[in-house]
Amino acid sequence: MEEMKQILSNKVHKSQIKPGDHIYTWRTAWLYAHHGIYIGDEKVIHFTRGGGQEIGTGTVLDRVLLSSSPSNSDGDPCPKCGDQSKAEGVIASCLDCFLSGDDLYLFKYSVSPAIFLAKARGGTCTLAHSDPPDDVIHRAQFLLENGFGGYNIFKNNCEDFAIYCKTGLLVFTTISVGRSGQAASFLAATSAIFSSPLRYLTTSFPGLAVVGCGIYCISRVVADIGMRRDVIKIPVERLVRGSILAEALEPEACVKKLQVAQVPVEEPKVAQDIVATAKGD
Repeated sequence: MEEMKQILSNKVHKSQIKPGDHIYTWRTAWLYAHHGIYIGDEKVIHFTRGGGQEIGTGTVLDRVLLSSSPSNSDGDPCPKCGDQSKAEGVIASCLDCFLSGDDLYLFKYSVSPAIFLAKARGGTCTLAHSDPPDDVIHRAQFLLENGFGGYNIFKNNCEDFAIYCKTGLLVFTTISVGRSGQAASFLAATSAIFSSPLRYLTTSFPGLAVVGCGIYCISRVVADIGMRRDVIKIPVERLVRGSILAEALEPEACVKKLQVAQVPVEEPKVAQDIVATAKGD
């Protein structure tokens, strides 16, 4: 009975969530979900894009997926958060603004393969294990202060942010999709449509449906963060430090950014050497 409830819905009441939980809410007629980390006291840390900030899809998604920035359902600025309608990056909002009048759902970790495949829609659960709540909240709060890079709907989105906070896992290849189950499902569906052998087009529709479903399921499992081999566990301080090193134009600027962000670095010379190497000096 409990597994059946998990299959049917991840919907929860506000009183059921705990600090360190990965939560989400559906946006735009269930077209996509917005994810965040609940840190307690009715506050959520999440990664968002401002209106018109969608990056690099080159598809209809750029027009369909509106800003994920929180907004108050009555149109007035929230007395707790202020006006966050144009906010972008990693931000903190009250739970009501995060939900924007929609329902609350709990993202599940350590689910069984049967539950994972039964939830045909991606972005609701994962086979991966979650770290302790204190670690999750620490990562979220650290990234709130230091950022999570540029938003990319396929490689670095709100679900990627929440999954990193929960697991500390980062995809180290540059040619694959990120940690997001939503993005993986979209690509899996595309693969199922275009990768089916042409000979099946001449057979019955049920045969084609079975093949397509099989390809979709396999693609989802292989792309799940709990099954992938192109991931590595990275401390949040190292993640931010690497981002700063990659963006710095000069060694001195790099060191200054590291100091302002209070990111541990053994010696300024270490940062300078890394930047110099990256620039080919």
